[in-house]
Amino acid sequence: MGDPGEPNWLDDEERQSWYALALLLNRLPAALDAQMQRDTGISQFEYMVLSALSMAPDRTMRMSLLAEYAGASLSRLSNVIARLEKRGWVTRSPDPASGRTTLAALTEEGMAVVTEAAPRHVAEVRRLVIDPLTKTQQRQLGAIATRILRAVDPT
Repeated sequence: MGDPGEPNWLDDEERQSWYALALLLNRLPAALDAQMQRDTGISQFEYMVLSALSMAPDRTMRMSLLAEYAGASLSRLSNVIARLEKRGWVTRSPDPASGRTTLAALTEEGMAVVTEAAPRHVAEVRRLVIDPLTKTQQRQLGAIATRILRAVDPT
């Protein structure tokens, strides 16, 4: 056994895999955000929030759940929701089932934004992520992403 204080360094193959993933984690979000800004004038994060609401029952979701879905802090989400409210795309209201929770709801105008943005977003996701992979690689990517996500957040 090695020294317990000594790091378990990555070997060459592991380092190559890690650097490829790290670069992907930086470049893919930037590429998706650039497309979204260029084509719709909103950020990728704003689109993810609007899209999540569009798929929720009654197009409404608790802010805490929406933050979890979007992978953001409640504070960051609140700032984005405030911007979307000013545009008339989202409304906030107290949850009638619990006075301590806030609901975010997608308006008709917000749904129109999602409906317009979705085809271009899907085309870009297909171009950058889906089409370069075989069906087997797509399944592997899903399995790998799920395993890494479980390691990051076991809940």
